Amino acid sequence: MHIEFEPPKELRDTITCFWYNDTDFGNEQTNFEVIPDGFVEIIFHFGEELQILQNENLQSLPSPFLVGLLNHPAHFYTRKRLQILAIRCFPWTVFDLLNLDSNKNGVDTFEHPIAKLQPSLQNFINKNQIQEAIDFIKDYFFNLEMSTDSLIYKAGIAMRKANGSIPVSKIAVAAHTTIRTLERKFKQSSGFTVKDVSGLIRFEKARNILWSQPDSNLAELAIELGYTDQAHFNREFKKYSGTTPGAFARKAKIEKIPNREFVAFIQS
Repeated sequence: MHIEFEPPKELRDTITCFWYNDTDFGNEQTNFEVIPDGFVEIIFHFGEELQILQNENLQSLPSPFLVGLLNHPAHFYTRKRLQILAIRCFPWTVFDLLNLDSNKNGVDTFEHPIAKLQPSLQNFINKNQIQEAIDFIKDYFFNLEMSTDSLIYKAGIAMRKANGSIPVSKIAVAAHTTIRTLERKFKQSSGFTVKDVSGLIRFEKARNILWSQPDSNLAELAIELGYTDQAHFNREFKKYSGTTPGAFARKAKIEKIPNREFVAFIQS
């Protein structure tokens, strides 16, 4: 089960959605893969121990933890029933939202008062009160003092509107600033360069198209998304996913549940 909840209008400059996922992985330890996209997510999890493979070792993850911008797939391990409540944020707003220093860690643990929500959320989960849990999280963010840098916000909107296929110079124009100021502020707010995030947004668009339309013509898709050619598309896609667009499309045909959108992780 995967459900997404739209944020209230007052939070949409910072949070793109809240989501809930409920998966039964069976009694044996199973791994699943999280593929990069152009968002940062705060993850609360409930059930058996959740671990991540880092440097060939399994590391237990607290709840909550942060999935930042990934530059390659991340592999998680768990078993039995895993339930997740998550807050999906724009990468240029999440660190200001939590009052944390920006960083480039893909998956990171962090200390923050938001962790105090865990017991109450666990109680909602135990009672299968998913909507109430989401409302509880929304109320928490309503009570935070949030301010979005209009320059960064305008730049981010321009990038997402163009699906990442836009030169830095045009992003600067959309944000009414210079390239130098844009790069400095963007790196400061997200930990990444404008080019880094644009590349992830474009990959995310390609990934979503191939998931929903695996028979797409790859050469035509490469041109449509602004890649130089199909070879460039193949290189960029493999860098973020670990596989080629063609191999991903073939896998999507086998694993895709009809009428279901890509939900970022695939069980191995």
